[in-house]
Amino acid sequence: MDKPMHDIVVITGPTATGKTRLAALVADRLGGEVISADSRQVYRGMDIGTGKDLSDYIVDGREVPVHLVDIVDAGYRYSVFEYQRDFLKVFDDMSVRGVFPVVCGGSGMYVDSIVSGYRLVQVPVNAQLRAMLAGRSLEELTSILSQYKSLHNKTDVDTAKRAVRAIEIADWYAHHPVDETPFPVRNPLVTAVFFDRETRRQRISSRLMARLDCGMIEEVQRLLASGVHPDDLLYYGLEYKYITLYLLNRMGYDEMVQKLEVEIHRFAKRQMTWFRSMERRGIAINWIDGHLPDDEKIEAIISLIRQ
Repeated sequence: MDKPMHDIVVITGPTATGKTRLAALVADRLGGEVISADSRQVYRGMDIGTGKDLSDYIVDGREVPVHLVDIVDAGYRYSVFEYQRDFLKVFDDMSVRGVFPVVCGGSGMYVDSIVSGYRLVQVPVNAQLRAMLAGRSLEELTSILSQYKSLHNKTDVDTAKRAVRAIEIADWYAHHPVDETPFPVRNPLVTAVFFDRETRRQRISSRLMARLDCGMIEEVQRLLASGVHPDDLLYYGLEYKYITLYLLNRMGYDEMVQKLEVEIHRFAKRQMTWFRSMERRGIAINWIDGHLPDDEKIEAIISLIRQ
């Protein structure tokens, strides 16, 4: 095809919308490669619960290269600063090789860090602030976080620890100058796959049961047996949080499944809130109907890239 008018295409959207397969198909069509924008797929050994679905990257017998998956050990706490740093290394390498980048993932802060062009820095621990926030509920912490006017004013946090860290980052930015060096991604095309609310709920519930059947509990057991601390798995949230609580005998199986399902639905809602906030800040998101056949989705994105 003709040279794209955009320097990257982003394929995002809430969980369980088929982003990975679509990104692989688009990258294959463009002769490009995929860069993951998923905050948990960076961890080795966290496969089923994060939905890596590496088979999705096989298109007509060809393997579409994917970057920023399986780059750190489970138990580590990877940051958005590290993500942007690692993304820029991959982006620069692909630019040198003349390969078109297709970014894929639903972690709103990761996507935002690319398309908004913020220069992030390594934010140190603020022990005094953490002490002040100790004991606050997730709802209270979310309210505090919303008062900050920065990239980090809202985030897809689902634990108090994540919320405290997000406040810590936001507070640091509120009191320190931001690097004004131009960000290399100049003309991103942002697309997002969507389904109506009821269809999205059905897809989330069906996928959860499929993952449980495919050994997601055993995956968490292996992580714990390998020495990953339970607190780290609780920090990762969602599947890893609730299955860990179940394995620690802090809740029964049925309660675990019910609470996990509710939390994934809430997570998808928070993702949509994040994307809407991006739109309010002037970032154009081109919404792709998830019900469309793959060929039509691909053509819709290719057409947008050419504009």
